[in-house]
Amino acid sequence: MDWLSLAGLILGIAAIVIGNLAEGGLTSALINLPAAVIVFGGSMAAVMVQSPFSVIKQSIIRTTWLFIPPRFNLEDLLETLCQWGYAARREGLIGLENIAQVEHSLLAKKGLNLLADGQAPAAIRNSLELDLYKQEDLGLQSAHVYDSLGGYAPTIGILGAVLGLMQVLGTLNEPSEIGPGIATAFVATIYGVGSANLIFLPMAQKLKHLVRNEYMYNELTIEGLVAIAEGEHPNSIRYRYEILKHS
Repeated sequence: MDWLSLAGLILGIAAIVIGNLAEGGLTSALINLPAAVIVFGGSMAAVMVQSPFSVIKQSIIRTTWLFIPPRFNLEDLLETLCQWGYAARREGLIGLENIAQVEHSLLAKKGLNLLADGQAPAAIRNSLELDLYKQEDLGLQSAHVYDSLGGYAPTIGILGAVLGLMQVLGTLNEPSEIGPGIATAFVATIYGVGSANLIFLPMAQKLKHLVRNEYMYNELTIEGLVAIAEGEHPNSIRYRYEILKHS
């Protein structure tokens, strides 16, 4: 669990609520169902027009990364790759088939099977790098969904405020309702600007950071598997890791 992300989200919302109370406002004034429907429904509708279903689906799945991020520990991976290298030297490449059966990473599983099949190092690299670039592109597109939500929400929040003010104009003959009506109208703006800057845009940046970590993890996996295919000593994988780390 990424407690920092959870704490940041709670702190951001709490800051607005507490700030509103400190200025003499009521918490109930920040709760407005029509405004929420306009802002969040409208923003999501715009993203649905913009993005294919597969990208939206992936962005929803990757939302869990914000609170339960996958572990991309390069040091642990390096040790695993060295173990695979020693296993290949002891048992031959065919012995990697058993390791592939219990491997959870689809990229690593595919690479181990290619090694066991006796594929050339260049063929293994080309095949795995295609998967690497595809996975990175999908991850960045998923992050772009939240970037887009952060862009649409404030504008649609203004639209919600305008719709609310239109309703207020219909009650000009009742001055006592004008003030509360205007306050309610601007709740949509709060939802739009607040959700963009406290939720959607930070989520996009966090996902981009995790996608970069995933890319580095998978890139090291490919380098390690290619080193094994080329018959290099497992310690040479450590040298490749140092090169990647400083590139």
